[in-house]
Amino acid sequence: MHKTTKTTINNARQLRKRMTDAELLLWSKIRHEQLGIKFRKQVPISHYIIDFYSYDCNLAIELDGSQHIDNHDYDAIRTEYLESLDIKVLRFWNHKVLTNIDAVLSTIQQNIGQRLP
Repeated sequence: MHKTTKTTINNARQLRKRMTDAELLLWSKIRHEQLGIKFRKQVPISHYIIDFYSYDCNLAIELDGSQHIDNHDYDAIRTEYLESLDIKVLRFWNHKVLTNIDAVLSTIQQNIGQRLP
């Protein structure tokens, strides 16, 4: 795995303090092992910061807002890199998290079940 820089670590710390409404809602549903595994928020991996990550099953959850509409290529490269590390990446639009959290949680739970040994 590539080394994470101090700048990336500091950026992750700042992002933890400025979570979006969608991030706050999802975090309230997955923290404290509510889905049976531990998730961390704003986790630096190499030069990327993952919104939510579980070391237990190498599962990354990314929440995308409108800024990601124009960042499709960057997101694809990022996902490809993470998958090269055997990290499964789930992406959800903020709107889906805010309006259909149950469907989001169901998808996450299905993927946890597929990834646990």
